[in-house]
Amino acid sequence: MNPAYVAFEGEHRIGAGDLPEVARAAKQHLDQRKDAAVLVFNGRTSALVDIDFRGSVEDVLARLPKLAPPLDEEPATPAGPRGPGRPKLGVVAREITLLPRHWDWLAQQKGGASVAIRKLIDEARRTSGDKDRTRSAQDAAYRFMTTMGGNRPHYEDAIRALFAHDRRRFATLIADWPADIRDHVIRLAYSDQAD
Repeated sequence: MNPAYVAFEGEHRIGAGDLPEVARAAKQHLDQRKDAAVLVFNGRTSALVDIDFRGSVEDVLARLPKLAPPLDEEPATPAGPRGPGRPKLGVVAREITLLPRHWDWLAQQKGGASVAIRKLIDEARRTSGDKDRTRSAQDAAYRFMTTMGGNRPHYEDAIRALFAHDRRRFATLIADWPADIRDHVIRLAYSDQAD
């Protein structure tokens, strides 16, 4: 399982864990090395996280971006007036655009359009779950590699091997990369697979 967030300074990993923990480690590192440049990544998607490191550790922690709760947590119930949907269940009304033939088909389904759409989505999630996880892992590895390894030897060939599902060739091509970068890329790309 990948950590929620990870921080790198150059080719060295300097912190991993939840966002406050990683921000604290990064700030302490920056305070010790004024010339350092730290990048903080979302540990699952490899999206860069923008953190303002000015001031004290407490200042940095107070300014951390507010993050959405994980998908398996129950959403907070809004205090204001209720709109359409079932907010206690996390159901929110949103707009979708369909062709008339799609609306006609949905209108004929038992339970109505909302029930039919939910069933279709659940079925698609069940049947494509492994493919979706593999694609997400590849995308995260690609984002991280582009940021941290774009100028490293065999970068382009490694990207091709990643998307060709050639794990052995991929590992061979990045074998000479700095250990922290190499290990993180492999963890991102193959965290959902058994060794």
